[in-house]
Amino acid sequence: MANTFYNEILTDHNIHPTHKYKMEDATYSLEGVNPSCGDDVVLYIKVDDSDNISEASFYGDGCAISQASADMMCDLIIGKNREEALRLSDIFLRMIKDTITPEEKEELEEAGILEDIHHMPARVKCAVLGWHTMSQIFEDADNGKIDKYDGKFEQ
Repeated sequence: MANTFYNEILTDHNIHPTHKYKMEDATYSLEGVNPSCGDDVVLYIKVDDSDNISEASFYGDGCAISQASADMMCDLIIGKNREEALRLSDIFLRMIKDTITPEEKEELEEAGILEDIHHMPARVKCAVLGWHTMSQIFEDADNGKIDKYDGKFEQ
């Protein structure tokens, strides 16, 4: 039963992603690449005047896990401020290592279905690609580097 639920959510986010589009007016955008399997996504984040994430999207190519994880992450971080989004990223990354509480897993909502991905080491990098890219965006911003992606995913 749990495996069926996992597959349904993963498939739905992969085939019908809510947040897979190029955002022309993003505050930040950065390409994240997983060279070991070819996953390649650009994450777009728009923050409002209150420093809350008002919109998040991604675009690119990758396996079902990388695409679904990025879509679930975007769902989760919209409406949050930078610190809240980074906290959720920390929880997600610790979950992949199997070190979170049940309460923390609840905070991840649908992204919590990826909890057992650590049993598939080759897929871990796929699941964390979007999350690492988001963390890098904010780390770069803190260091005065504002990334604006304008690369190869042209229509």
